[in-house]
Amino acid sequence: MKIKIAPSILSADFSCLAAELKKVEAAGADLIHVDVMDGHFVPNITIGPVVVKYLRKSTKLPLDVHLMIEKPFKYIGAFVNAGSDMITVHIETVTLKELAAIAGGLRKSGVKLGISLNPATPLGRIKKALPLVDFVLVMSVNPGFGGQAFIPGALKKIKQLRAIFKKDIAVDGGINNFTAKLVRNAGANVLAAGSYIFGAKNTKTAINSLR
Repeated sequence: MKIKIAPSILSADFSCLAAELKKVEAAGADLIHVDVMDGHFVPNITIGPVVVKYLRKSTKLPLDVHLMIEKPFKYIGAFVNAGSDMITVHIETVTLKELAAIAGGLRKSGVKLGISLNPATPLGRIKKALPLVDFVLVMSVNPGFGGQAFIPGALKKIKQLRAIFKKDIAVDGGINNFTAKLVRNAGANVLAAGSYIFGAKNTKTAINSLR
């Protein structure tokens, strides 16, 4: 499967966000990973639909909006209206019935749905959700802050998932040129990376090294 690189704007310079987006777009990024945190599901607060609306104006790349929030079904509509192309929710925050309702609504809007799971959440928790989603996001750090170290246990989870899931598998957390090779070999094909890309001296070189 094609390897796709998704720079995570959590590590971007928010004082010049449009320029940061144009930089990674020119360097060959495939999509933009947007971390939305509410201070409840994760111990940090980031951005909401208003920022996503302006991100949409600043790049032609698909926006994957990663909802690390409680009760995501209450906010899906606002993020769709803001211009999200893909929306990821956490299995820890939705019931299967809620996920089915979200999937139906997003399908009508032409927006892709992803399901994510935290490092401590067993893979079995998402198996019944797989027929409803377009992709899976495996967290390789505990969500909430950028710049954390990769948790090796994610590799086994990715391998097991690839054996039963043929669509895109994304991985988020601690991705650099070393861990990128590990997750690719395990079966992941979408790599979300923040500090490794936005902190690099040469953005294009950083993105190419992840591929």
